[in-house]
Amino acid sequence: MKAPPPAPALVRISGALAEAEPLAQASLYELVRVGEHGLLGEVIRIAGERATIQVYEETSGLQVGEPLALTGQSLTVQLGPGLLGSVLDGVGRPLARVATATGDFIHPGAAAATLDDSARWTFTPVVPPGATVSGGDVLGTVQERGGFLHRVLVPPGVSGTVAELAPGSFTVADAVGRLDDGTPLRLGQVWPVREPRPVGRRLALGAPLVTGQRVFDFLFPVAEGGSVAVPGGFGTGKTVIEQSLAKYADADVMVYVGCGERGNEMAEVLEEFPRLVDPRTGRPVMDRTILIVNTSNMPVAAREASVYLGVTIAEYYRDMGYRVALMADSLSRWGEALREIGARLQEMPGEEGYPTYLGNRLGKFYERAGRVHAVGAPEREGALTIISAISPPGGDFSEPVTQAALRVVGALWALDAALAHQRQFPAVDWETSYSLYTDVTTPWFVEHAGADWADLRRETLELLQRDRELREIAELVGPEALIDADRLLLEVARTIRETVLGQSAHDPNDALSTIEKTHRLAALALGVYHAGRRALDAGRVFEQLDLATPRRLLAALRRAPADEVAARAAEVQAALERVGS
Repeated sequence: MKAPPPAPALVRISGALAEAEPLAQASLYELVRVGEHGLLGEVIRIAGERATIQVYEETSGLQVGEPLALTGQSLTVQLGPGLLGSVLDGVGRPLARVATATGDFIHPGAAAATLDDSARWTFTPVVPPGATVSGGDVLGTVQERGGFLHRVLVPPGVSGTVAELAPGSFTVADAVGRLDDGTPLRLGQVWPVREPRPVGRRLALGAPLVTGQRVFDFLFPVAEGGSVAVPGGFGTGKTVIEQSLAKYADADVMVYVGCGERGNEMAEVLEEFPRLVDPRTGRPVMDRTILIVNTSNMPVAAREASVYLGVTIAEYYRDMGYRVALMADSLSRWGEALREIGARLQEMPGEEGYPTYLGNRLGKFYERAGRVHAVGAPEREGALTIISAISPPGGDFSEPVTQAALRVVGALWALDAALAHQRQFPAVDWETSYSLYTDVTTPWFVEHAGADWADLRRETLELLQRDRELREIAELVGPEALIDADRLLLEVARTIRETVLGQSAHDPNDALSTIEKTHRLAALALGVYHAGRRALDAGRVFEQLDLATPRRLLAALRRAPADEVAARAAEVQAALERVGS
């Protein structure tokens, strides 16, 4: 009688990587359970009967000779009602339920489904029995938290005639109906995180994602479905910007991925977000937010997976027809995870030790952004916008992760350490930053903010450019040596930097700026310059101009409650008339 083949076992362990044999039957990117505790891992290389596995959990204590088992599945995420408001780790485990089961520290091999199988949802079908459905069609709806309408979709690749579909109260694992071939229809579905979800067709970009941050909406807008890189050195405010966008950007759903960031920062997010109220809807911000947490002390391999997990969840809500924004903080930590894994695999390193496929992986990630016509009926349009922070060492934008991102993103919000040291926040370098979405979004801003929006933006950028040149001259000869018109420009540029581009994330009246308020501030700040030039042309000298009053009133307008903005703007306008008279 032929002896059975030996059971697979570990033969080598190096940090987050392990090797096992015999595993000739393994598939690339197949999930495995590693060791006596069943640690979650993924096959990333196969050579003969030996497979290399990246382990998504801490490998301390793992020993050579321990068994492992193939699961026959790739890394997937469970999609369905209950995602909103959840806090997940890098591989999709809900931290609250894991903590209930294992305590404050995740035990090796801990398993928990992404969605709560015990939660019940009231399902309302929208297609009758006998209807023919295919992947992406809307079967019915469920009311998620905060009244959010969750559209239950036919999983991609599934089609047929509906034999039965019933309303009622169901869990995500229950069958709400079935097709005529017996295929069950459920509220939830699973999807491999590394594979983009299918779309009907991609659409041209148009409307902007209104961020509520003046410097972005006014000078460097991003279109819904666009992609943005936010590079900046230590202390330039990347995390504050990402969190401000997650709180206040005008998106239907927000996915925030804390990829390799400090644990105390993510702890602040977890503490603060449940208390925040969305000013546009009056509902808690968590009602439209999913948080994915993989801090710097968590396993490196899971850091790489967390970004794919986040973008897959974002695509799922995009397919329902919603506007989704994904915040990734930061992709540098993701790149470092690739570098560490590549080094342990003994791959040929590229620039600065990063793997040679870094640019390809980044490109595939950013290309999952876009505005699309969703697959299935009824017709739906959705958008996924990706805004990712990057932490270049020493603030050097020539490093590989930043350069690879710049080749594919549509906007750059470059953060400058010098501006941060001057307490200019957001510390956006308006000379380095750019947006390729300006032309496509301007018509929307003109319609909703003012016909002079494009002229205000152009004039502001020109004035800031001239200000940079004049400040270099003034440092040599002193501002008093400049002509009055140039001294006026310097004062107005300072006002623009402080009141239009500057914004406090900690001031409840200034943390969010509507486009109407942004337009008022920009128009009035430039109005100071025009009024001063009229006075100079009439024969007055710079010392006779009363610029302090409009500057003080503009500062008050910046921090004014929404119901006082109109009255404060009228005060500024009256002061401008006195300057120019």
